[in-house]
Amino acid sequence: MVVSEERLMERLRSWERDPNRRGGNDPRRCIASVVEHLRKMLNTRQGNVPIAEGYGVPDFLDFLQGFPDSVRDIEKSIRTVIDKYEPRLGCVSVTFIPYENENLNLRFQISARLATEGNRQVYFETIVDADGKIDVHR
Repeated sequence: MVVSEERLMERLRSWERDPNRRGGNDPRRCIASVVEHLRKMLNTRQGNVPIAEGYGVPDFLDFLQGFPDSVRDIEKSIRTVIDKYEPRLGCVSVTFIPYENENLNLRFQISARLATEGNRQVYFETIVDADGKIDVHR
């Protein structure tokens, strides 16, 4: 399967800005696109996308009531949605990162293989804040 460095709408916007740009292999563009898609996907609640009921994650605020027992469920939810809706990432692993000074935030590390870069290993940090908002950093 051929996997593009950018999602379809990003490619269309890029072509609109620069009609001569076709294809190419820019790792920074690919990773930036993946990070942006992860942010959108992880901040979408399941059931809010009519054409893909499984797109997004459950409301993690519900999971936080069962913390720390619910950490494995959050890891699984993140991994499942990435496996299903982000084809540029393979061999996805999500790990909770305990952080003693952050009582209201939960940190997770996402490690995966970037399919468009010869299966290069990549890492992202995901932070779930007290309001359930999720941020993703490389």
